[in-house]
Amino acid sequence: EYGSCSLRKMSAMEALELLDQLVDESDPDVDFPNSYHAYQTAEGIRRAHPDKDWFHLVGLLHDLGKVLALFGEPQ
Repeated sequence: EYGSCSLRKMSAMEALELLDQLVDESDPDVDFPNSYHAYQTAEGIRRAHPDKDWFHLVGLLHDLGKVLALFGEPQ
């Protein structure tokens, strides 16, 4: 169903921005945008592992699948 990417195409940055429209069921009372968590995670990994740039990227992207909840998928 999602393998063809026929429902919607977006850049990683667009997906990060879209995450900010989501209220995460696992953390509903957080007062800052979901994208902020992604940046915090990436920055924390960068400080702890400055030599692993691939890991910084994984930290940034780790929650992007949550945007599917905005298209009717359960959290």
